[in-house]
Parts: sequence; C-alpha cells; structure tokens
Amino acid sequence: MYRLDDGQALVATLDFFTPLVDDPADFGAIAAANALSDLYAMRARPILALNILAVPAGMLTPEIVGAILTGAAEVCREAGVPIAGGHSIDDPEPKYGLVALGLADPERLWRKAGARFGDAIVLGKALGTGVVTTAIKRGVADPAHVAAAVASMRRLNRDAVDALSGAGARAVTDVTGFGLLGHLREVCDASGVSARVRAGAPRLLPGALELAASGCTPGGTSRNRQAVEPRVRWEGDVPEPLRLLLYDPQTSGGLLASVPAERAQAALAALEGAGYEASLIGVFEHPGDDAAILVIEP
Repeated sequence: MYRLDDGQALVATLDFFTPLVDDPADFGAIAAANALSDLYAMRARPILALNILAVPAGMLTPEIVGAILTGAAEVCREAGVPIAGGHSIDDPEPKYGLVALGLADPERLWRKAGARFGDAIVLGKALGTGVVTTAIKRGVADPAHVAAAVASMRRLNRDAVDALSGAGARAVTDVTGFGLLGHLREVCDASGVSARVRAGAPRLLPGALELAASGCTPGGTSRNRQAVEPRVRWEGDVPEPLRLLLYDPQTSGGLLASVPAERAQAALAALEGAGYEASLIGVFEHPGDDAAILVIEP
C-alpha cells in the first residue's frame, strides 16, 4: 500500500499460476478473479490491471491463448477494470495472472489485524477448490463438481466487500493457498487472539468431501498441515477428510472476516443474498496456550 495523500492510497498486488482447469477461458477468468481478490480483501477498489502471460511458443494455438486473455477480460470487465497491456514470454509451462492496482481510503483499509475477542468468524465461499482441481489433473473429476468449483473460483469478491462493510467487519483476508486454517492463523497472530472453529461449519463444494476421503489432495495440503498443525488443537471426533479440507489450498477463495457478534447474522444474510455460499464458522477468543486455533467436532 502506498499513501498518495491523506484521503487516498494505492494498493498494488500481483498473482499468477499454472492452469488449474482444462478450459482456457475459465483458466484466464479464475486467474483474474484470484488476483483481484487481494484488492477486495483490503477494501480497495480495482482501477487497473496488467497481463502476465507465459506460453510455450508454437505449441499453443492463437485461439487457446486468445481464450485465456478473453476469459480474464470478461472478469475484469465485470469488475470495472481495464487491462492496460502487460507482458508475455516464451515458457515451457503456461502461466497467467495479473498485476492489479486499486485505490482505498488509508483510514478504512482492511488488514489481517483487528479481530477482537468475541467477534464471529465469517467465511465467504465454500471450501474444496484444491481437491476438485487435483481431481481434474488426475482425470477423475465429475463434470458437475468441476462446474461448481469453476463458478466459485470465477466469482469476484466484490459484492462480499459491501456485505462485510455493512456488518462492520474488522479484520479481513482472503482464503487462498494457505488454506482456511493457515489464513485464520495469520489473522489470529496479527490480532493477538485465538479462534474456536466448528469443523463442520464451513460449506463445502459438491464432491469435495468424497474427493478428500479418496486421497485426491494436492501437495499444498500436506505443506499447509506441516506449517499450521503445531498451532492447531483438535477436540472431539473430526474425520480425517474434513481435516484435510480445512488445510486445502484454495484458489480465488472467499473472504475471511472478523465481524462483531451481534452483526454476524446480518453479515451472513447479506453474503447469501449476494449469492455467496457463506458460513459462520466460529468465534475469536482470548489467546490461551500455544494453540492459535481450536477445532471442535462437527
């Protein structure tokens, strides 16, 4: 974040990755939504984007490359953001993403810090994009499950900003590669609180639980678990597939927010009214022992 003057700040972010889905237009759209999400997570209004494109020269047709860019342009058009050029290189493995710039009031920026004891924990989207995209790579994905995951990943978090702002959200981040528990730990550490989460509270994408149970998990799940598990305490019978989904790395996931308890239901209603598969997943508490997060049985 760069403060321009007393009333305005420039927020800059960059995100890109390799294809998660087979359809090139969906790939471009998901990558764009994922990049813009970092701005929404800070309550910044996107104003400009630049393409980052890597493709194997001579191996992908102009139609495929064009579809990637078209999918991204559609999402950016929905966000009201022009894509003002960018840069491309020859690379054996395709990659795509955006540099995204936004404007925000520096006094109203959302940060990971700011959650208070007693605040409700609100999650803006269903979990499971990691296991579904892994199923795609392994050739075992159900088309209906893929369609649901793609719709979720393409969905901008723009309307979630309005819903959470109206409910007085304090600390906010978006759930992406570190998984739900990884990003929740960041909020706890930045805010000096702990979290109590009900394992069965987050909504799940269709087929996600079955895929996790079958071992269809990405490598990021185990890395997230190794990094966060020392700060997590499990209480009661939490099935292993559900544990895996709480660590599942997300792409273009939902906003994760600390909301005053008395406004939590209003936040949930506003998110659901805007079309998000939102959920109230727990509460922030006083820090206790070394565990940042207590996960209780469903």
